[in-house]
Amino acid sequence: MKSKYEVVIGLEVHVQLTTKTKIFCGCPTEFGQAPNSQTCPVCLGLPGALPVLNKQVVEYAIRTGLATHCTIAPRSVMARKNYFYPDLPKGYQISQFELPICEHGHLEIETEDGGRKTIGITRIHMEEDAGKLIHGDTPETAGASFVDLNRACTPLLEIVSEPDMRSSDEAIAYLKKLHQIVVYLGVCDGNLEQGSFRCDANVSIRPWGQEKLGTRAELKNINSFRFIKQAIEYEIERQIEVIEEGGKVVQETRLFDANAGTTRSMRGKEEAHDYRYFPDPDLVPIVVSPEWIESARQELPELPEAKQERFVREYGLSRYDAEVLTAERAMGDYFDACVRLHDDGKACANWVMGEVQRRLNDEGISIANAPVSPEALVGMLKRIDDNTISGKIAKTVFDAMWKSGKSADAIIDEQGLKQVTDTGAIEAVIDQIIAANPGQVEEYRGGKEKVFGFFVGQVMKASQGKANPAAVNELLKKKLAG
Repeated sequence: MKSKYEVVIGLEVHVQLTTKTKIFCGCPTEFGQAPNSQTCPVCLGLPGALPVLNKQVVEYAIRTGLATHCTIAPRSVMARKNYFYPDLPKGYQISQFELPICEHGHLEIETEDGGRKTIGITRIHMEEDAGKLIHGDTPETAGASFVDLNRACTPLLEIVSEPDMRSSDEAIAYLKKLHQIVVYLGVCDGNLEQGSFRCDANVSIRPWGQEKLGTRAELKNINSFRFIKQAIEYEIERQIEVIEEGGKVVQETRLFDANAGTTRSMRGKEEAHDYRYFPDPDLVPIVVSPEWIESARQELPELPEAKQERFVREYGLSRYDAEVLTAERAMGDYFDACVRLHDDGKACANWVMGEVQRRLNDEGISIANAPVSPEALVGMLKRIDDNTISGKIAKTVFDAMWKSGKSADAIIDEQGLKQVTDTGAIEAVIDQIIAANPGQVEEYRGGKEKVFGFFVGQVMKASQGKANPAAVNELLKKKLAG
């Protein structure tokens, strides 16, 4: 039954950039290092230390803006966002406010009913991350909190959507699309567990037909698609319950408790004026020339949607196959390399999505580390094409290639796996099988056609899988008909 309320969702996504150094200093950004080992006077906020903007951060912002159909501002400004928190060493965060680097973009998502929907992107701005609080978890440190400032000054893009999503499914579709794009661009590693891609969700409800937005709650810093979906759905139900019981939804920031599957109040939601934004006096305005924008545009990789369209158009793949093969940029590149060497796109797709993906999943490695290269895989496919091996034997060859790194030809020769195409040799085997199974011959000739599969299996077994299947079928039919 349709709810009385329409859900309104807007998302603020924090994308941690893959630059080797921080946004305003030369400290490294490597994850997992000893606490406070990647800091300097600038990211510690020490008096007299001056920030210098990392040009690569601006480049990544431009690329992301272009990939999400944004307008790139010719002039943007870094601003100070003032608030106090123990892991914010300066007492303010350097971000952007009135003049962000990217505005007015959009992404298209597929809705639950298979339709298409455009989600607006209000702005993309650059900012620094705060540090991290570590709460004591031993008897000696219980009740204490420690500050690790390795993450302070790490470069982020904040991507702010319009409140255009109307369900948790639409929100997840948008997030997954955005995640895929920033990873394709190489501006973010997309690691949700390490917090490289995390989301704040603004959720509100309103009666159907009402134009005015309801009071929103902000769900803070969630770094799992599953948890984001759970948090949004819980918050929708909570707000409906509050209103149905005669209460009012309060504008606030809420935390999601993954263990309980609930949200809880963290603090009242601040407005922009609470942060006392003003332009940072230590940083000059950022000027982006048309030439810089065009140069960034030329360096953009082929993005997922364009790659999918090309795979369908040029290689005759289904939409589903194209989506699977473009889910990761490296997977799409691997498949592309295969098809450049072998003109049967469907055969390449079947092997990449089948045996290659199976082995990657089993071993928990990425396709970039696959021991079978596109060239080696195509070398094996060509042996199927010229009937040197059958499709069944090919799986044995592939497994040996994966384990040894040897070529298909070397393995076929070493293990004697060449397919038997000599019809005389196949006939001899068939004659033996027919002679040994008179009862089954009688059944087949009496109209029980399913018995034919028995004979095929016996011949293949006797030939150790090396007999050419097409020849086996043809010769068997002739022999059994007699």
